[in-house]
This record gives sequence, structure tokens and C-alpha cells, in this order.
Amino acid sequence: MLRIRRAEARDVPEILALIRDLAEYERAPEEATATAEDLLRDGFSGAPRFFVEMAEWDGRVAGFAFWFFNYSTWQGRPGLYLEDLFVRPAFRGHGIGKVLLVHLARVALAEGCGRFQWQVLDWNTPAIEFYEALGAKRLGEWITMRVSGEGLARLAAGGEPGPER
Repeated sequence: MLRIRRAEARDVPEILALIRDLAEYERAPEEATATAEDLLRDGFSGAPRFFVEMAEWDGRVAGFAFWFFNYSTWQGRPGLYLEDLFVRPAFRGHGIGKVLLVHLARVALAEGCGRFQWQVLDWNTPAIEFYEALGAKRLGEWITMRVSGEGLARLAAGGEPGPER
């Protein structure tokens, strides 16, 4: 019933739909501005910047895991960073999220990664409890920092980034 497979360029429309579904779930649909051209350029070219695992249930797309490699200077090894994990509500309760995480943990080990890391919104209690039940640990001492949009442009120009917008 469940099949996990690496996404191909033909999956881009479905990947975009999943990204938008996730943005809706995370209460920020206006922030999902990626286009099919963006995904094709960055994920399905000669040097992909990300990878996607598609979860199919009875031949229908049920969810996805969107990830890429990073690097730990302290460990001297690559890491696997999970950017997005999403299972459509109609398919929840079948263990699909866990299978995707297990699959990525195996990819991380096969690629010699020293860690497998992701973020979760602090209000998403069901997800936090799910991840902790799988052995994930909160890194409460770390604060995520971000600069984007106009602030990124100002910082790149050597100026003060100003407040995030």
C-alpha cells in the first residue's frame, strides 16, 4: 500500500501542491511563493540543491519529505537537513510520517552523515510529541536566526539589516 520513492521532475506539480498544503497547515499560505521553475532549476538539474521523497498510498500522493545535505564543521561530516515533512490529513494515521523519517535516517547513515536534523513549530504539539517518541531531542538552547527580503539585500550591501519583514 505504501511506496516511498525519490521524486522526479514530473512530480514538480505535486510537490508544489504539497508545499502549499503545508504552508496552509502552518498558517502562512502567503509565504509559499516557490514556482515550478524554481523547483525544476534547483532540484532537478545537473547539481541538485535538494531532494524529495514522495510517499504514495495506493498509488496516490500522500505526502513528502523535502531535504538536503549540510555540513558539520565540528563533526567534520555531512548532515542531512529535513526542510519539510508533510502527510496530507486524509492519509494520516498510517505511519507514513514515521516511514519517511526512517527512510531518511537510512539515507543519512548510508551517506556518512553525523546527524539528521529538522525544525518544528513550537505550537505543533502533536508533531513534537511524535518526534520525541522516535528519539529526537529538542535543542532548546539554539535560536533560529533569519534575514531575508529587503533585510538580506541591505545586509549584503554592508548596511544594517533592520527588522525582519
